[in-house]
Amino acid sequence: MKRLLLGTSCVAVASTLSSGAFAQETPDTSADSMAIEEVVVTGSRRAARSAADTPAPVDVISGDDFANQGSGDMGDLLRTVVPSYNVNSQPINDAATLVRPANLRGLAPDQTLVLLNGKRRHRAAVISFLGSGVSDGAQGPDIGVIPAIALKRVEVLRDGAAAQYGSDAIAGVMNFVLRDDSEGGSVSAKYGSTYEGDGDQLQFSANVGLPVTDSGFVNFSAEWRQADPTSRSVQRADAQALIDAGNSDVREPYAQVWGTPEVNNDWKAFVNFGIETGNNSEIYAFGNYAEREVIGGFYYRNPDTRSGVNSNDGGVTRIVGDMTPDDGITCPGGINFNEGEATTGQVVNPVVIGSAGEAAQLAAINADPNCFIFNEMFPGGFTPNFGGRLNDIAGAVGFRGEMDSGLTYDISMHAGRNQADFFIDNTVNPSLGSATPTLFDLGSYVQLEKNFNADFSYPVEVGFYSPLNVAVGFEWREEQFEARTGQPESFEVGVLAQSFNLTNADGDNVSVTQGFGIGSNGFSGFSPQVAGTWDRSNIAGYIDLEADITENWILGAALRWEDFSDFGSTTNFKVTSLYKLGDAFRLRGSVSTGFRAPTPGQQQVVNVSTVFETVNGRLQLAQRGTIPPTNPVAAEFGADPLGPEKADSFTLGFVADVGDASLTVDYFNIKLSERITQSATITLSQADRDALVASGIAFAADLQAFRFFVNDFDTRSQGIDVVATLPLNFTDDGATALSFAGNYTKTEVIDFNPATLDACRIQRLEDSLPAYRFSSTLTHNASKWRFLARANYHGKYFSAHADSCDLPIDGEADVTLDAEIGYNVMEGFEISIGAENVFDNSPTLNPWSGEVGSKYSEHAPFGVNGGAYYVRARYQF
Repeated sequence: MKRLLLGTSCVAVASTLSSGAFAQETPDTSADSMAIEEVVVTGSRRAARSAADTPAPVDVISGDDFANQGSGDMGDLLRTVVPSYNVNSQPINDAATLVRPANLRGLAPDQTLVLLNGKRRHRAAVISFLGSGVSDGAQGPDIGVIPAIALKRVEVLRDGAAAQYGSDAIAGVMNFVLRDDSEGGSVSAKYGSTYEGDGDQLQFSANVGLPVTDSGFVNFSAEWRQADPTSRSVQRADAQALIDAGNSDVREPYAQVWGTPEVNNDWKAFVNFGIETGNNSEIYAFGNYAEREVIGGFYYRNPDTRSGVNSNDGGVTRIVGDMTPDDGITCPGGINFNEGEATTGQVVNPVVIGSAGEAAQLAAINADPNCFIFNEMFPGGFTPNFGGRLNDIAGAVGFRGEMDSGLTYDISMHAGRNQADFFIDNTVNPSLGSATPTLFDLGSYVQLEKNFNADFSYPVEVGFYSPLNVAVGFEWREEQFEARTGQPESFEVGVLAQSFNLTNADGDNVSVTQGFGIGSNGFSGFSPQVAGTWDRSNIAGYIDLEADITENWILGAALRWEDFSDFGSTTNFKVTSLYKLGDAFRLRGSVSTGFRAPTPGQQQVVNVSTVFETVNGRLQLAQRGTIPPTNPVAAEFGADPLGPEKADSFTLGFVADVGDASLTVDYFNIKLSERITQSATITLSQADRDALVASGIAFAADLQAFRFFVNDFDTRSQGIDVVATLPLNFTDDGATALSFAGNYTKTEVIDFNPATLDACRIQRLEDSLPAYRFSSTLTHNASKWRFLARANYHGKYFSAHADSCDLPIDGEADVTLDAEIGYNVMEGFEISIGAENVFDNSPTLNPWSGEVGSKYSEHAPFGVNGGAYYVRARYQF
């Protein structure tokens, strides 16, 4: 399908360019053209209306607002134009590096519903196990597969809407509307880089619209992007100490790299189709195919201290592997496997790191092919490279129209599938010793969703100023999560981790293991015992009423019932109102309940990650697992099957028009109960490890701790959104406009279980995102050139470096400036240059940079790369 969509797009663009069939008209840059009201369809099931007349706040961002920016990633584009939307670079953050978690109004990624052409978008297969506090355990959609060139507009409903759209619509709804042009198109090429000279990006995009008979269209979009990694690192203190001591094999200049990841072959293709069938009806369809490879960094493994690989006592002695423990020969510094001896099961002459006799012992180990230490393979230590290949495909088809009676209908089916194939390079399965590979295919997560929708609306005369619009509908949805097995070497238990029962000279039984870790170090592969497929289905019905009660008063109400196959049913409501106090002032507000259903992935996933923990005042790497709450070991620690998160929210605001200027101010208050998060970190005893291994989780033998998902705390998020626009007439040639969008959001944990949330996790939930954010944009459009300048402000924030509150970073407020200028060289052909973060502002310096080598906080709101520039050529036809 990828070849079909991309091929068709390219052929269509080429044929249109060669034929010259469509001419691009000069854009209207008069002041009158800038005053056209934005029409929205999100948040109401009545006919489309202007954004100023919606009872709930809706922002409308045009496709051009995205196209005229430097970044090629949709998350970064949204962060710039939606102030309550936060996303950062995730330089080292497990699977979150592949699909970056984003936050609207301070809530988790899966608490915002994403629509495409008004239809629910499937979620990504990736679960954010390390989500910087706010996003821990979230499984949201992957909006990175959407190219800006495919978009007509994006509508952001800043209001809870679960009663209208179902699960996930707690923080709001984002509706990505695809282009529906039946003629014309554009092609563009863009190159960009950072001021530091790294992170080069190359992007090619194309869009074309073609007529289908006299009453239809098909619109194709395609994009390819490549991005080099960046590095904002310092040399780790422990790595530098090794270099100073004469270890010439430590990687320089940085043993561990912090920066944005490498993105390879980022392909995206979309198609949008519609054709009238007579009698005020049409058939429509849309779909996409996307794939990309993302490679990020991981933590450095010190060759003297890495537990389970090099030393199990913090760097005092080395662990030595005996590949043939039954051959009767004891390796120097290794365990004595010979039965009947006084030293059976013991290390008689350990290799003491830095001792006078260490060199001779290491030489003897290296000379014996049956004896092994990992310093032979990685004398300077090693830093794994973790990555994934992501694949996304979706399609929808529907039939909609309006009958002579006024009844409108929309019958549709759509399905989406997202797959993440994980891999890790430059690492080892310690238990395999000298037989270990260094590149592992870890397995896959696959998310599959299917939807059927039937929506109807009918105007009923009941004596109001307008007919009462009665909308009813039915939805069936199935969601499936699958974990696929990795290559055997990524999870199997090798000889260096096997347990041996021996008898010593006193006749006592001795259980002996060599102490090496199990599975690919850093991210263990998925074994057959933890692989599987889990699904659930649900049905829903709703009724949605809305009318102009009087000429100045709009009132709406919605009620939705849903029943899930795994946890039962839920019912939610919403009431909205808008009152006009004259032509220039409107009051609006809403009251609603909402919910978010736990995903099958959150309920069943098994995972192991490498994290930092503080032991005796020192940071140490440790293996931490995530197990299902239904696992018997989790149940022993109080785990229960997951239930839905529940929300109660209200908004109150106003819309004011002052001359040509407009202003909207909206207060929101969202109480979220029984939030799903990962439990407190539970330290494992040996009995717990044995029980987990017996349940099929083989890598548990190497775990220090584990977590599981749990409904266990309540929060309140409240704040204010401010949006203002002011047309300016500085010159007679063209039009100038100034816009402002600001947000204040404060989240408080109002009820929690101390066994689940400690003070550190509470602080991260409340303070890791900046409370204040705003952007102010000045644009000028003339006949031959255009100009854009945008100031972005973010307030203070808190960062727990390496997920440890023992390493706090208090990030300072800052302002960055973006700018772009474009010039029409000839009709339809524009050259533009621009820069993001023009003055190369850097985030707050990390006072703990020597610990793990990060120069800045990995959670800096505007990224860690500093200034970047780009040039773009675009031809519109």
